[in-house]
Amino acid sequence: MEFKDCIKFANDNPMTYVATLDGNQPRVRGFMMWYANESGFYFHTGATKPVYKQMKANPNVELCFYHPDEKGGVMMRVAGAVEFIDDKKLRGKLVEERQFLKAWGFTAESSDLIIFKVSKGEAYFWTMETNFDAKKAIKFG
Repeated sequence: MEFKDCIKFANDNPMTYVATLDGNQPRVRGFMMWYANESGFYFHTGATKPVYKQMKANPNVELCFYHPDEKGGVMMRVAGAVEFIDDKKLRGKLVEERQFLKAWGFTAESSDLIIFKVSKGEAYFWTMETNFDAKKAIKFG
């Protein structure tokens, strides 16, 4: 497997669980990934959200993408550090693609609309068939 397989899997299964640390307490929540490409996995949140404060304090995260099937499914875990992107043009694209953000009052100028990505790290695929196999890391970035 290669990083292009990770990109495809993420785009095909954008519902993602993101794990952070709040002090020493793990926190996990669902995110709808915006998109993935060769430069990383892209997400967004609001500056007032606890998850943003947690990632600012400790940028190390783990992402979990999952595709269910009758055999137990396929999971891809991604470990890396978030990078925050302050780009008005990219925020404008996000607001146009995710119209619900406009209803919440966000615009391209909204500095409290936070875009972040994971562009460096390791990804692992898991299935029931490979449950006891050694992890095969796919390094990226």
